[in-house]
This record gives sequence, C-alpha cells and structure tokens, in this order.
Amino acid sequence: MDNLRFVLIMAFVMISYMIWEAWQFDYGPKPQIIASETPVIAGQGGNQNNAINSDTTTPVKAGMEENAPKNQIIRVKTDVIAIEIDTEGGTLRNLDLLQYPKEKENTWVNKLREMVGLDPVVVDKSPIRLFDTHPDRLYLAQNGLIAADGSSTAPNHHAIFKAESLHYELNQGADTLVVPLTWTNNQGLTVTKTYIFKKGSYDVTLEHKVNNDTDTAWSGRQYSQLLRVPYTDKKGNNFIRTYAGGVIYTQEDKYQKIDFEDMAEQNLDVATLGGWAAMVQHYFAAAWVPPADQENHLYTKELKGWRYVIGTYSPAYEVAPHDNHVYTAHLFAGPKIQPLMEQVAEGLELTVDYSWLTIIAKPIYWLLNEIHDYVGNWGVAILGVTLVIKLLFFKLSQASYRSMAKMRKIQPKLKALQEKYKDDRQRFNTEMMAMYKREKVNPLGGCLPIMVQIPVFISLYWVLVETVELRQAEFALWIQDLSAQDPFYILPILMGITMKIQQSLNPAPVDPLQAKIMKMFPIVFTIFFLFFPAGLVLYWVWNNTLSILQQWYITRQIEAEK
Repeated sequence: MDNLRFVLIMAFVMISYMIWEAWQFDYGPKPQIIASETPVIAGQGGNQNNAINSDTTTPVKAGMEENAPKNQIIRVKTDVIAIEIDTEGGTLRNLDLLQYPKEKENTWVNKLREMVGLDPVVVDKSPIRLFDTHPDRLYLAQNGLIAADGSSTAPNHHAIFKAESLHYELNQGADTLVVPLTWTNNQGLTVTKTYIFKKGSYDVTLEHKVNNDTDTAWSGRQYSQLLRVPYTDKKGNNFIRTYAGGVIYTQEDKYQKIDFEDMAEQNLDVATLGGWAAMVQHYFAAAWVPPADQENHLYTKELKGWRYVIGTYSPAYEVAPHDNHVYTAHLFAGPKIQPLMEQVAEGLELTVDYSWLTIIAKPIYWLLNEIHDYVGNWGVAILGVTLVIKLLFFKLSQASYRSMAKMRKIQPKLKALQEKYKDDRQRFNTEMMAMYKREKVNPLGGCLPIMVQIPVFISLYWVLVETVELRQAEFALWIQDLSAQDPFYILPILMGITMKIQQSLNPAPVDPLQAKIMKMFPIVFTIFFLFFPAGLVLYWVWNNTLSILQQWYITRQIEAEK
C-alpha cells in the first residue's frame, strides 16, 4: 500500500463529508425567522431565573411612568469599533468592526478586467457588522439588574435610562472612553450603568453602580446576555463549514458548545466559579465575562421567533441603606485573535475552535504567529510552518518514501507474478508475500509513517481555516486574500500538477482498474481545490513540492542500489 493512495482516500472521505455538510446547510430544514425589531426577554420579578428568561409580550420599564420619554440611540466610536447604545436598557446594538471590511478589492483582477474592457468588480468595503438590529440578523448584547424578593424594582434591559450625550468618540491621544447612563426610581435608589471603551481594544467594561439612599437594604443580581437568531453566512465558502452558535466555559467542564438545537431542547443553568458565555461564528465572537472570583450562573433560553439567549447572572449582593455597590462584567466583541482573547478571560481563545485537535493545533498557531512576526507576511508564514513540520517528520517521511521506492523497484516482478497466476488469486497472494519477504519490503511501510502525521496535517488545516489573521491577508502578486479563492485558479492547477508528479514517483497499483481510478484523482482534486481558500491551496502546493523533492532524492538512492 503506498502512502499517496492512503492520503488520497482519506482526503476523499473528508471532502465527501464537507460536501454532505454543505448540502445539509443549504438545503436542509431551516427555521422561519419572525421579524421583530423589539426583542423581549425579561420581565420583572423576584425570582432571578424567571426574571431573566420569561418571555413577556409587554416589556416592563421599571420605575418609569407611562408618559416617560421614549428611548434614544447613543452612537459611540473608537479607533476599532462603532457601536450604538439604546437608552432602553442600555442595550448594545449595530456593532461595526472598523478594521474588518466585508470584502476586499483585488487589483490584479481589476487590471485584467480593464485590459479586456470590463468594469472593475464592485466590492462591499463596509465594515463587518457583529451586533445587528435587522430582523433576519438580530444580534444584541443586553444586561440589567434583578431585584430580590422584598427589594424595590431595579432596571432590567427594558428600563429607560438617561444619557448625558448621544454622541461619543475616542479623542486622539486618549486611552479610554466612558459612557454613563443613569436610572432612578425617584425613591432613593439610583443606578448608574457605565460602559468603558478602550483604545485598540474589543474588550468593553460594564459597571452597574447601585446607590441606595433609602432607609432599607436593597438586594439584587446583575445579569448579562446575548440574544440572536441563528447565524448564516450567505457569502461564506460553501466548502468550509465552521461552528456558529453558543459556547460556555466553566471551571469544571472547560469549553463546551451549546448550539441552537441544544437551547431549544433544554434550558441550561450551570453554576461555576468565574466562567463565561458567548456566541461565536467564523472569525468573530461575542462573550460576556463576569468576575472570575465569584460564583456565576450560566444560562440559555429559546424564545419565540427563533431567538436564542445565552448569558450569565451574578450572586445576590445586599446594598445597605445609604451605601453603594458596583457590579462589573466584561464584554468581548470582535475578531477571534487569540493573544487578545487570552488577556480577557481564561479559555476565551478556545472560541477559535480546533475541536479535539486543540492540543496539536495551538502550537502550530503559535509557530505561525512567530514566523509572521519575523517575516511580516502570512503567506510566507504558511510556507515556513509547512517547512518546519516537514523537517520534524523528515525521518518518518524518509521511511515511508524508502518503502515506496522499494515497492516501485519490484513492480516489474509483481506484474510478472500477476500474469503468471492470473487464474489463481490465492497462489498469487502467497507468492507476493513471499517476494516481499525475500526483497525485505514491508507493504505497510509507506502507510504507517503517514498515519502518525495525519493528526498534524488536519490540525494545520483547521489552523488555516480558523485563523482570522489570514482573512484578507495578502501573500504576493494576485493572491491578495488568503481566505478567498484564487481568482485565476493558478494555485489549484499547480496543486493538481504536483499531485500528478507525486503519482509518477509512486509504485503504480497492480490492478489496472485501480490504476485508472488513481490517474483521475489529480483531476478530481484540482476541481475541488478550485473552491478552497488560497491559503489552504498554498499549503498543499508547497507541501507537495517538498514531498516531491524528498521522494525523488530517496527514490534515486534506492534505484541505484544493487
């Protein structure tokens, strides 16, 4: 068994599974989204869990009279985000990631179109919108307070707050931007909700300061939650499927996925020290992170209209008369850049999901990052990582290629045996095994070494798929976005050529039908790779090229032996 055949079969299985996933995603049953501009989750009540999860039809605006002013929209802008804050509840909405445009122009493509008299390709350079008020893409970050039984009402995410200004922008030279909102029940209880934005950061600090100027103690909890409808990436690559849904992190069970089906089947309610709750999608994530030194409850809930909630609530805290208390939490909302996420919360970088291969994939990502810091080009970093992995597995690959070279050397003898015993399959197998023993050839020698390397290659695949730094990153010449398809399909064609060259260095299958099927593989895989991101195809081309050089050298050595 030669290792190229084994790798091709494994790759064929993987691609078949990806096609099946794509079919299910595009043509499988989908929920019908009910358009609603005003999502309603929490009512007002003493029980903290019901207060968060109850789905009322009429929001309760705690402490406000019927003729109270309507909600207003506050617009906030830093150097990396632009976001809106609704004074109804202080809900965060319409978050634009200013450094991440939806599409990128390819200058080579436009120059070629200009040469043939065509207009340039129109691309959407508007920033990626994470939080969104559009009904079909509804995604909000909500928070509030829940009063305990016997305490006066507190502002949930339907209460109307007062704002000092409707426009905030981070000044040049400033490091922080503070946006305060206030609420009072006009009986001595005042709550100041403050958002603190930082320069160059996707980490937003939330503070609820409760001033109790009454003669009785007040007790309550803080909650923070994310609400969204199921996410679909209509412009994503149909051949690359990544997880989109809820995730939580606890001290006991670490990183866990809670997809929308899980939320529909059962409400989650888990207590943990620290922890966090998040909604993730390809390249981007939003997570509420409560203080790590307190016991928090993580919860989920399915609401009407295919809306889903995941969030956290804090322990109850009693505020003595004429005293105050500050509840805190952090919101991370932005690209899944692992070094940044590691600074926000333990385990938050795991939202860059490598699944069960994380233990292998994380060192590969670290190496990719280190090489990029040195060379300044993500495409060159991919080449560097591939070269390092090749060097690490040099001895294993050498054993595999030597085995294949020996198999190639005895191919004429195998064909002669097949012709001699073409009517006696059992005798042919017996004589073939005897020949392997005489020639000291292990038919599994080409397969076993490559099996050890498969987890590493799959891990590298997921690193290239999940790494947001590769999104719209240039390599060279016409490859101006490593996360997009090669616009001229040159890399996929090169991949097919290198695969064909590898086949020529391997022993041909004895079975003529199998040999014909193997000859079709480079063509089939070239067609599949036409739709793969350029970064992945670049890896395969370079990996194949290094393999060809190594295999050619070893094959020449074996064939020169007597």
